Amino acid sequence: MTDLLFTNARLIDPAAGTEHLGWLRVSNGRITATGTREDGPPSGPDEHPIDCHQKCLAPGIIDIGVKVCEPGERHKESYRSAGLAAAAGGVTTIVTRPDTTPAIDSPEALEFVRRRANQAAPVNVLPMAALTKGREGRVMTEIGFLMDAGAVAFTDCDHVVRDNKVFARALTYARSCGALVIAHPQDPGLSRGAAVTSGKFATLRGLPGVSPMAERMGLDRDIALIEMTGARYHADQITTRRALPALERAKNNGLDITAGISIHHLTLNELDVADYRTFFKVKPPLRSEQDRQAMIGAVRDGLIDIISSMHTPQDEESKRLPYEEAASGAVALETLLPAALRLVHSDQLDLAQLFRALSLNPARRLGLEAGRISAGAPADLVLFDPDMPFVLDRTTLKSKSLNTPFDGARMQGRVLATYVAGNQVYRREDATN
Repeated sequence: MTDLLFTNARLIDPAAGTEHLGWLRVSNGRITATGTREDGPPSGPDEHPIDCHQKCLAPGIIDIGVKVCEPGERHKESYRSAGLAAAAGGVTTIVTRPDTTPAIDSPEALEFVRRRANQAAPVNVLPMAALTKGREGRVMTEIGFLMDAGAVAFTDCDHVVRDNKVFARALTYARSCGALVIAHPQDPGLSRGAAVTSGKFATLRGLPGVSPMAERMGLDRDIALIEMTGARYHADQITTRRALPALERAKNNGLDITAGISIHHLTLNELDVADYRTFFKVKPPLRSEQDRQAMIGAVRDGLIDIISSMHTPQDEESKRLPYEEAASGAVALETLLPAALRLVHSDQLDLAQLFRALSLNPARRLGLEAGRISAGAPADLVLFDPDMPFVLDRTTLKSKSLNTPFDGARMQGRVLATYVAGNQVYRREDATN
């Protein structure tokens, strides 16, 4: 393993909330020291120097909620293709969802996932397991055994556990094991069959909509059960301003609750659906511009903790359908960072705030050492140029599925290199080092 010395870098430190020119030293897969440009050390005899040319060096992104379609739908995404896409997007750790075919709901299925990931993916892969058998919301899984097998969290993804008693029992057992439960706040009755957010636009398009109150009602139910059980809880996506007061009260009351949001809900709104563009169909559906702006403010203030890709590969056959019938979801491992940089270029977030939500907070929630650029942390790093312009061509993506809403979009910010434990797992062909 080569020792590295990054020099002339814009170091993004989300823990300190700072950005400054400096250097960073890596040895044996870990960060050993950092400093400012003024006190930069000379390169050692066994070090490989890397001049960053004043580009940004930040902790690698930790992406919670990535769908890899093994087992069952490998034609949509494999661990190899997802790992390559993650590396190209500056994502050094993917936290995978259990909504596969069949669901990851047993230690044997989890072991298959871990083995495949270790063989094929160049980035860290941390699997989540289902909270209930088959994600059917009836019988909870063997949480303790699954944790022993390597599950980092438990979720039924977008299958809401309808039975409050079943959910309460699962939360209670998870609390006794110290397990993190990730849920999808949504009232399943109100949201059933919905394709867009209800309102004037949905009516004009003749599409079935769901009120944003469905998210608020689902979150209120979950908060009550967290208060009753004392479980560790993370809401996968909070996307409407109507849910924010409840989230803030829960945090102020001392509940162990965090919340996330997808990059699509931070950078797109309901009008982007336009003429029934199914690549913009995601779950929950895209919200109003007022909601989008409120969510950006919540990320800036720390009320919403985590930004993720919610990477959901779908093949062409699943998307080239009438809007109501088309599958939900979009790929985003490679577009997560450039899309998020839109918020920086519009002066709504700074880079330290952005990487707090992309790297530091996910690491803290999962109890990982990563997400930092301080001495002792793993050398999981992304080197990127935040100002490099490009037009996205979906055919160049490394994912097997190409269902991105950003196809043809003008974007700004590209990953130059990605490092996992000090090893370079991605490098742009036109990068200078």
